[in-house]
Amino acid sequence: MIGQLIGPIANIAGGWLQGKADVKAAEAKLKLTEAEAKAKIMLSKETSIADWERIMAQGSQNSWKDEWLTILFSIPLVLVFLGDTGRQVVADGFAALETMPDWYQYTLGVIVAASFGVRSATKFFGRK
Repeated sequence: MIGQLIGPIANIAGGWLQGKADVKAAEAKLKLTEAEAKAKIMLSKETSIADWERIMAQGSQNSWKDEWLTILFSIPLVLVFLGDTGRQVVADGFAALETMPDWYQYTLGVIVAASFGVRSATKFFGRK
């Protein structure tokens, strides 16, 4: 009689334990799938950024844009070494730039960012 009761109870307990194990396995599989998906997204994002930067670098190989901006940004640097008159010209110029509309100032920032690399420039502008 006891043997007849133990068999079904053992089956119920075994089924319950198997169900718990199946739930744990499904949870682990879900976490693994989520981690793999996140890794794919991050890889895709980094690949896209690298591809965009490569394309931009190839496009600017025959361009004077970077050189022009470097010369333009060097003018105040040179002027400050020409005495009080040069420093006054630079100070007046930057004061005048501060009065420009925000959209103009941001546009200048975008132009520089596009020319010299968006990621490094946006880090610089983010410190403002």
